[in-house]
Amino acid sequence: MQYRFTVQGMTCGHCERAVVHAVRAVDTEAVVQVDLATGQVTVESDAPREAIANAIREEGYKVAA
Repeated sequence: MQYRFTVQGMTCGHCERAVVHAVRAVDTEAVVQVDLATGQVTVESDAPREAIANAIREEGYKVAA
């Protein structure tokens, strides 16, 4: 499935890597695309949407509902 999240607080490459790492901790096969300028994170994964959102939140970022 493909999910799109609006993530607040990402400002740099380190933020991008942290989000990608968080998502891949839930699903190692996930395809993750991060657009820092818009705060959009697109994830292709079989994991539940909420599990991915929670992983991003645990990294310290706000995921818009």
